[in-house]
Amino acid sequence: MESNERYYRRRAIEERMAAQRAVTEAARTWHAKLAEDFAARASIVTAVSA
Repeated sequence: MESNERYYRRRAIEERMAAQRAVTEAARTWHAKLAEDFAARASIVTAVSA
């Protein structure tokens, strides 16, 4: 089973790649925001577990 931290980090990477592939500016912005949110969640999980 995948840990929360690993999941959030993986999703952040996936969303960054989706932002790069996005055709419209709105899609780029949305995927970039999701990437930031997942990266923040990964940082929180890391800080709490440390």
